[in-house]
Amino acid sequence: MKTAAILSVFLFSISRASSQAPNPGLIISHLTDDFYVYTTFGLYKGNPVPSNSMYLVTSEGVVLYDTPWDSTQFKPLLDSIQIRHNKKVIMCISTHFHDDRTAGLEYYRSMGIRTYTSKRTDELSKVRNAKRAEFLIYKDSIFRVGQYRFQTYYGGQGHSPDNMVIWFEKEKILYGGCLVKSTEAEDLGNLSDADVEKWAVTIKNIQQKFKKPEYIIPGHLAWASTESLTHTLDLIQQYKEKNPSAK
Repeated sequence: MKTAAILSVFLFSISRASSQAPNPGLIISHLTDDFYVYTTFGLYKGNPVPSNSMYLVTSEGVVLYDTPWDSTQFKPLLDSIQIRHNKKVIMCISTHFHDDRTAGLEYYRSMGIRTYTSKRTDELSKVRNAKRAEFLIYKDSIFRVGQYRFQTYYGGQGHSPDNMVIWFEKEKILYGGCLVKSTEAEDLGNLSDADVEKWAVTIKNIQQKFKKPEYIIPGHLAWASTESLTHTLDLIQQYKEKNPSAK
């Protein structure tokens, strides 16, 4: 397990209603080298729920992996990156169609940032009236940006039909998004578009393909543990035992 040094930026917003807990805004945490995890928040049952995304600082500019969930943080994220790194965001890849991954795609496109999703994600976004990217990824692909190289990978259905992960081979970083559950998670969370039966196979595909990750970033909650893939399988098994007839 790696312990990342935490550098936090709190941009507080006014609560929409007095009955709701305040939104903590934006938190930026250093992961390793030029990698940073940023966390924004969405409301669930009146309480702010953290959503983890990531960015990478390269010699050519900054790459976002998923957008903020909270629309009030689209611009503050760009401003924070500019102040901290003196670089502009040049690219954004969203890993599935839910709005905690895609909400900012059209805003970032309007700012001249190249936005990407998979073809699967774009098809679902179109049907669900979700935000869509300018460019599509048709198959597992390798990107080279500045001095860095990363790979997109679709291992199968799970949290959603289109959930893909991003792998950094040299650094052994697995960006799992909502397909991967934090070791803090007590259940599988939102199952509205999930296929629990296929989810376990997908996680095993990832474990087989990407060996010994040193960092694993789940979509929500804590991300310091490297046991989150195993924990996700445990949660799937627990769910299936409690719901033997479930899909």
